[in-house]
Amino acid sequence: MSRVKLWSIAVPAAATLIGIVAASYISTGALAVFTGVAAALAGFGWPFLLGVPARKTQGGVLALVGAGGVAAAYLAPAASMLTWMPAVVAVGVGAVFLIQLLRGTGQAHRLESTIGVIGGVLIAGMASGWVAADRLPGPEGSSGLITASGAAILTAILVSLIPLPDRITAPFGVVAGAVAAGASAALVPGLPVVAGAVIGALCAAVILAVRRLALTRDDAPGLLGMLSAGIAPVLALGTAVYFAGRLLVP
Repeated sequence: MSRVKLWSIAVPAAATLIGIVAASYISTGALAVFTGVAAALAGFGWPFLLGVPARKTQGGVLALVGAGGVAAAYLAPAASMLTWMPAVVAVGVGAVFLIQLLRGTGQAHRLESTIGVIGGVLIAGMASGWVAADRLPGPEGSSGLITASGAAILTAILVSLIPLPDRITAPFGVVAGAVAAGASAALVPGLPVVAGAVIGALCAAVILAVRRLALTRDDAPGLLGMLSAGIAPVLALGTAVYFAGRLLVP
């Protein structure tokens, strides 16, 4: 993939990330609205990214999963904010199988379509983690954890644009992400620098892995596909940030 195409993925990724961080400073409701819209957009564009049949129908299912998962995380009890996420994802998976059955027998690319879209269902559902992370009590929740994670993700996005081989950009991006998150964590009272650095390294590694996948693709998936390619990895990291915050921050 050319550098121009990397920019076309990086721009929606960075815009989504900035929107998430900014919304977290406004209110959890604002974050839920922004994340829900972004998850719906990424979900609808996912089948276009894959180039599978029945794009609009399956994209509609993924959009509902993304928005529904975010709404569930916002409305769920504080003690179990992601309890409903598996149920939302399961409904989405069932809907994908139903669509494939309704397509009839002998249809082309059925296996690829099913597996790829089910992966999109999981990614769309994981967007709810940003809302759950914002609802965590103390320094591990609200804008502190999200800002530290966002610093790592944004740093990794910028590093991914460097036109160098993966063997150089990958380790450099992970280290840079850890440093950026650790430095951000140092500004948040009660958020350990080491925990921030670990979370940052995790987030940066995912972004650099997506860069590698993008570089292996020869064709452009179109506008909706490119938007999904940029937005989806950022949204999927929400659940990782949530669980990392719970495990690493006392």
